[in-house]
Amino acid sequence: MNLTNRDAFQEALVKNVIIVVLGIAINCTNGIIVLTFFKNSVFHSDSRYILYMNLVVNDMILIFLSVTLYVLSYAYPFFKASTCCSVLIIGSTTHMNTPIILAGMAIERYIAICKPLHHAQMCTVRRTYFIIVLTWGVGFIPALADVIIVLATQPISFFSTVIFCFPLSLYNTQYHEEKVKVVQGLYMSFVWLTLIYTYVRIFLTAKAAKGDAASAKKALNTISLHGIQLLLCMLSYVTPFLDLVLITYFPIYRSKITFLGYLITNIIPRLLSPLIYSIRDQKFAKHMSQYFSCKIIICKGKQKRRNLKHFSKKTKCTHEACDDISYH
Repeated sequence: MNLTNRDAFQEALVKNVIIVVLGIAINCTNGIIVLTFFKNSVFHSDSRYILYMNLVVNDMILIFLSVTLYVLSYAYPFFKASTCCSVLIIGSTTHMNTPIILAGMAIERYIAICKPLHHAQMCTVRRTYFIIVLTWGVGFIPALADVIIVLATQPISFFSTVIFCFPLSLYNTQYHEEKVKVVQGLYMSFVWLTLIYTYVRIFLTAKAAKGDAASAKKALNTISLHGIQLLLCMLSYVTPFLDLVLITYFPIYRSKITFLGYLITNIIPRLLSPLIYSIRDQKFAKHMSQYFSCKIIICKGKQKRRNLKHFSKKTKCTHEACDDISYH
């Protein structure tokens, strides 16, 4: 994030408008997806959609916190260390969750495509929710480690001080640097090994599926988009290094470099999720379209009722019209 005095007012305004508009668009879209999921019980017993909802909820929390902190870095960047620590714990957990959730979804797709006869037994609803709890637990460990290091290296009074709410301002010891190296090494190794294995197996299985060329092509396209999304998410681990290198050679563009890095690694991957997992999914898209059609009928019915009241206060809607509106 950038300090306010690094940008001219017009540049800062444009950046914040872009981030806020994209953040609202992503969370509104994801909110509709979550609503569609909970309104249709057909998805509640499918591990694929349950895992996807976990990703959507995780992204909504991450986008909300990330966009809020980005705007506040210009408007009011200073918080008590305790408040900042609480916000960063949630932000760090959701950030670490993303690649792990994507890895879990890749494993589920691997089982569904490569071992279809065992999918029902292996990917039960109970096991799926256990994986979700495990994912959040694993994602929370690095954030907890950061807090423990702060407690061990700083006096309790430190949490009452006012600081610039940014991870490097709060977690700035050598122990934090070593922790970041170890955690990123372990997480990236696990995620990439998992994805390389599952993607290769899925690719080979889909390519060999001569009987259903359309399904094989769709599986390959999904894998490709999934890989692009994950690659963008994983770039966030190397963004600080890339920013440092680019800023060294182009110091006058420091603000623009950090902004583009944040946009590419934190915002753009969340724009891809609805495209990959909901809009392209015929089953999910069908229920979303039905839900929207019902909402349109409601709006038309209410508008018609308001028009009738406006032109004739004595006119009342018939029982049939009222029943139609209330039903939808």
